[in-house]
Amino acid sequence: MSTHTPRAGYDRAAYERAPYERAQLAERVQGRPARSSSVGELLSDVTSDVQLLFRQEMELAKLEIREEATKAGKAAGMFGGAGFAGYMAALFASLAAVFGLANVMDTGWAALIVTGVWALVGAVLFVMGRSRMRSVSPKPERTVQTLKEDAQWARHPTK
Repeated sequence: MSTHTPRAGYDRAAYERAPYERAQLAERVQGRPARSSSVGELLSDVTSDVQLLFRQEMELAKLEIREEATKAGKAAGMFGGAGFAGYMAALFASLAAVFGLANVMDTGWAALIVTGVWALVGAVLFVMGRSRMRSVSPKPERTVQTLKEDAQWARHPTK
């Protein structure tokens, strides 16, 4: 089982209930007398257990996807903020810098130097945004792990 806990804003109760409900399910299955239940009761129990397991897995997948979407949204917001800030800064600071440097050198060279500085700033912001975006994982890792555990348990429920 993973020891990761979700961040604030998630259905923490459902997340924390899942391992408990899974343990209860295992105890119920292991504690059943083999001869006291009819086939219909056994099928009913299996159906309800599978439904419970499916609901738990769906809840875990939703939590993981929501967490990753939040990280992606923050990274996208940084890209947008960097683009807007870069545009505004480049617009006004470039004009001031070009006019300031034009007092020392030719206006064309002054404009070229200022353009190079803003290109460097844009490249740095892009690299920072890209590194944040790489930390986003679209695959729900914990759900995949618990599905593997569930499959293992289904193969050998008495272990």
